[in-house]
Amino acid sequence: MNTKIIIYQLLVRLAGNTHTNIKPWGTIQENGCGKFGDLDKQFLQKVKEFGATHIWFTGVLEHASCSAYPEQGIHGDNPLVVKGRAGSPYAIKDYFDVCPDLARNPATRMAEFESLLERCHYTGLKAIIDFVPNHVARKYDCDQEAGKEYRFGAGDQTDKAFHKDNNFYYLPGEKLKLPDEVYSLPTSRENNTHDFSEDPAKATGNDCFSSTPSYNDWYETVKLNYGVNIHDGGSRHFDPLPDTWRIMHGIVRFWASKGVDGFRCDMAEMVPAEFWQWMIAKVKQEFPNLVFIAEIYNPDAYRSYHQAGFDFLYDKVGFYNTLKDVMLGAPAGRITTVWQSLGGMDDAMLRFLENHDEERIASHHFAGNAQAGIPAMAVAATMNKGPLMVYFGQETGEKAEGSSGFSGDDGKTTIFDYGRVPSFQKWYNHGNCNEEKLSREEQKIRQQYRQILQVCKEEVFVRGHFYDLMWANTGSHPCLYAFLRWTKKQVALVAANFSHTDAVEARISIPGHFLQLMAPEKTKLYLSSETDHKPLQQTTWDSIMQHGINIVLDPMAYAIIELTHSE
Repeated sequence: MNTKIIIYQLLVRLAGNTHTNIKPWGTIQENGCGKFGDLDKQFLQKVKEFGATHIWFTGVLEHASCSAYPEQGIHGDNPLVVKGRAGSPYAIKDYFDVCPDLARNPATRMAEFESLLERCHYTGLKAIIDFVPNHVARKYDCDQEAGKEYRFGAGDQTDKAFHKDNNFYYLPGEKLKLPDEVYSLPTSRENNTHDFSEDPAKATGNDCFSSTPSYNDWYETVKLNYGVNIHDGGSRHFDPLPDTWRIMHGIVRFWASKGVDGFRCDMAEMVPAEFWQWMIAKVKQEFPNLVFIAEIYNPDAYRSYHQAGFDFLYDKVGFYNTLKDVMLGAPAGRITTVWQSLGGMDDAMLRFLENHDEERIASHHFAGNAQAGIPAMAVAATMNKGPLMVYFGQETGEKAEGSSGFSGDDGKTTIFDYGRVPSFQKWYNHGNCNEEKLSREEQKIRQQYRQILQVCKEEVFVRGHFYDLMWANTGSHPCLYAFLRWTKKQVALVAANFSHTDAVEARISIPGHFLQLMAPEKTKLYLSSETDHKPLQQTTWDSIMQHGINIVLDPMAYAIIELTHSE
């Protein structure tokens, strides 16, 4: 890896939206919607200057929605099986098409997306989109020529609960009964709503093998069958290859041929590792530089999915959950157990503090203060070689206040509705992409994020080794976490104070074991701070071993002290 991969995630539907008067459950006409064209060269250049190497365009594929484009032959989906008015980006209606909401002219929507890819590559960014392999919308309806040979369910034997070449799982003799709550939603109460029929019922996307999914299930989706017989203890039927495997390879190849550089694979662990091993190897024969990222939440499955070909895996259950606890007051030393539990896979893990599934740091549901994320982001960015992700609006301290519709007021930016991201919208500033409308607090947060993203691209963080210092500083402040990153030429001390209220003054001990490990050729050093630009201070390794390194950290702050060999 020549550089640190930094992924900037944004929901296209919201990113370019300039409407400010948002109505809960509002239509696209009432609330507005961002377009591919809103993400112009200037916007993309600003994202790159911020520090990103990749940009993840969330919500690109056509998904179930209440909005209709009859002149394009696109009808609104039944609201009973659509979450929100805009619909979930993960209830895919056509794998071979893009969402018409995102085009200035729906008739040229694919060309507009291809133009966005061209702008990305011109700017020097790589483009990632979602690949949603586990489930599709309740009414999957591919009408594109490219997808005609990949039709789900066309040859299914619907009288069988399982057949290896069925694309879906069925519940013969049972009709689907949707949760009672969906009939009370604003979209469902409208006059054009008709009851939804599915006979026989299909299994629901979150492995709900019942004809009566609950409101908390992914009731708007159906589970795809990869040849795993759920009714027979999960027995595998992979020879010859199941039909779903063939279709999914065709989908990935279709988007790779258009210039997509990588795929964030939704709920990858709900699809057998054997499929990924076959598909990723096959598609990389033709497109060797593709990046595959697995959304995965089972640590026991990390190694098998990495070995199956995934370049990177979500570090949610370990790293994100632990950092969230630490930001809320848990001892910072718990971070040590996270990397130890990975058994050497640390560099394959994607680190993040926000994404579309998680609460905003600044929301009252989480830390209630965007500054609380700064020490956590410094740790996430610098403690390993793996990729880092930032969710749009995170860098402007987005609070996600109020309800936009289906998801309610939950501290998250909605993925189901036509809405906006207020703090990001101020930075977007009708396409000017500047800080003039940001508050001083928002400007400060954004500047700190930018500094972190620039620092973590330095050689010591891209290629250097990791050395945890907590075992040698057991009596340190419970809100302090410290570690080293090092090469033979350079050492960087990273220290983070997670306390919301207390400054930390500490002497960080560097154990002799580290010096033996590093075996520096020169003993004289210069110490300099990346965070407050203090003047260089000359010292020696002997002095550091004897006296440690003194640091003073404000609440919710971090420091990076570089130790550079003198000539």
